[in-house]
Amino acid sequence: MKRLFITLRNIFSVEELRERILNTLFFIMIFRLGSYIVLPGVDPNRLSEKAEGIFGLLDTLLGGAFSNASILALGIMPYISASIVFQLLTVAVPYFQRIQREGESGRARITQYTRLLAVAVAFVQAVAYTTSTIPSEAIMVENTTLFTFSTAIILSSGTVFCMWLGERITEKGIGNGISMLIMIGIISRFPGGLTAEFLSRGMGQALFFLIEMVLLFFVVMFVVMLTQGVRRVPVQYVKQVMGSRTYGGQRQYLPLRVNSAGVMPIIFAQSLMFLPAMISGVWAEESDLAQYVGTTFSDITSWQYNLAYGLLIVIFTFFYTAVTVNPQQMAEDMKRNGSFIPGVRPGTETANYMDNILTRIMFPGALFLACVAVLPAFAIMLGVSQEFAQFYGGTSLLIMVGVVLDTLQQIESHLLVRRYDGLMESGRVAGRQPLPT
Repeated sequence: MKRLFITLRNIFSVEELRERILNTLFFIMIFRLGSYIVLPGVDPNRLSEKAEGIFGLLDTLLGGAFSNASILALGIMPYISASIVFQLLTVAVPYFQRIQREGESGRARITQYTRLLAVAVAFVQAVAYTTSTIPSEAIMVENTTLFTFSTAIILSSGTVFCMWLGERITEKGIGNGISMLIMIGIISRFPGGLTAEFLSRGMGQALFFLIEMVLLFFVVMFVVMLTQGVRRVPVQYVKQVMGSRTYGGQRQYLPLRVNSAGVMPIIFAQSLMFLPAMISGVWAEESDLAQYVGTTFSDITSWQYNLAYGLLIVIFTFFYTAVTVNPQQMAEDMKRNGSFIPGVRPGTETANYMDNILTRIMFPGALFLACVAVLPAFAIMLGVSQEFAQFYGGTSLLIMVGVVLDTLQQIESHLLVRRYDGLMESGRVAGRQPLPT
């Protein structure tokens, strides 16, 4: 306990770190306040008490803003969908590949294009949300066309505001702003889900509740292991003699993460999984196929939903790793820095060797990621309430663990740069380096 207070004191004694933490808390407070502002023309007393199925999961990711018919009901999800599109375009379309290779200016252009597409996606999703999710008895405006158009404008503006908040957190706060907003929405629902599960069990099933908590602990530990697991590749540095001193020659290790894509495949897959149910709701009364698709993909316990969800996670894991981790670039950097992998020639052979290692560790990592993501469906089948099952595994837990670990790493870096000891004396936070001597 004493070490905890010392660490907190060290954190707030670093001026830059203190300002970043306070800025993050301020932006988060604004985001949470916005999730309680109801759309104009909607009677909050006539809204459904809770969302079910995939909409319930989406409501968890958005911190209740979805079921509250808030001005931030769509949150950051349209921006995630737009990011997926441009990630695909930078791989498949030569024009966007050239833009990406332009460096900082090219990335700025792609970011601007992503924002514009996010606004368009938000408007389409807002129309679908207004027509399929808000109960007709809760709408207090007689002109439904005018209500739908004005609501779509407001929801699109709310998405733009969330994008701005996320960018401000990344720039002036701690952690990735987009992921941070999603995590805050999830955490805000955890106390209610835990309380509801405990009350539903009662004292007669207290042992069952205790077993659930123990299993949750082991699931969290497994997710942490998956997130922090690395394959260490030995790297040898060439000896250089300068005068009477010898530099280099030591062996170090290049860590290749088992889950190099982090939490992004989960976010990408989830942002796509709620689209079939939402879009099919527009034509549900006119088409039996649309009604079937909407029913199937609104039930997170259906095998069709979980199969599609798992496949998307595996696909996005490979895709996002291929986009963010470039073995050819890594091989060129090693050659430029005078380092090599023992037994492997520099250049093309090193790139192929790294690519083979990434492929071998990425496939089981993607499978484990998909298995954890579908755990809530099995928890619900075993009698766990849906509100608590979302935290038992799946998207909620993966996002929370990933974002928390990333935030801790950033705090750790700020402390170590200023010669303070880190958050954990044993150094279990990935990326922790020894104190400079």
